[in-house]
Amino acid sequence: MTTLLEKAIAELSKLPESQQDTMAQWILEELEDEARWDRAFAASLPQLEKLGKKALEDYRAGRTRELNPDELE
Repeated sequence: MTTLLEKAIAELSKLPESQQDTMAQWILEELEDEARWDRAFAASLPQLEKLGKKALEDYRAGRTRELNPDELE
């Protein structure tokens, strides 16, 4: 465990139990959200690779144009 995490836990332990439970629930939800994002991203890698290759192919074939932010709406 890192020093910073130990410090955070020490501070959390000073809170009333209800606040400790609230913070613990928030931390657990954040960890699950992060894990869910990691799984979703990992599952999308083949599709992202395919899209990247297609974009490079289009660029090399001259089928793209420079992005003009003023034209976006």
